Amino acid sequence: MSKHPEQLVDFVVRHAWHRLSRMYNQKAAEHEITMSIGFILMSIDKEGTPSTALGPRMGMEPTSLSRTLKTMEERGFIIRKESEDDKRKVLIFLSPEGLEKRREVRNFVVGFNDQLTQRVSEKKLAVFFDVFGAIDEIVESELKKD
Repeated sequence: MSKHPEQLVDFVVRHAWHRLSRMYNQKAAEHEITMSIGFILMSIDKEGTPSTALGPRMGMEPTSLSRTLKTMEERGFIIRKESEDDKRKVLIFLSPEGLEKRREVRNFVVGFNDQLTQRVSEKKLAVFFDVFGAIDEIVESELKKD
């Protein structure tokens, strides 16, 4: 079976992600942040999050994560504190300004997801998550081969 690019899973995923990324970057810029900052804001727990846990959670490289965290700290969105349990660990907390930015990000992300769930049935979304789970497993398997 001959497949045109638009019939390949990779093409569809990349095309959709590119457009989604453009939308998120545009909306983030309206709030004077980047998409990466928005994702980090959404990923920090109330009890604090070790910076080492953020990279794997978000799929970010350590260098990019460090640079973005530095920017966020300079802009007053986050506070770094030593862990009370283990002084070698540094936990990331949201500042009051970071909490406000997270509310803005969350409102947009939840709104977008609400639009999606109004158009796509629960059954189709379950299939979507199953397919992306399989894609993730295959990618992980391929990455381990290297």
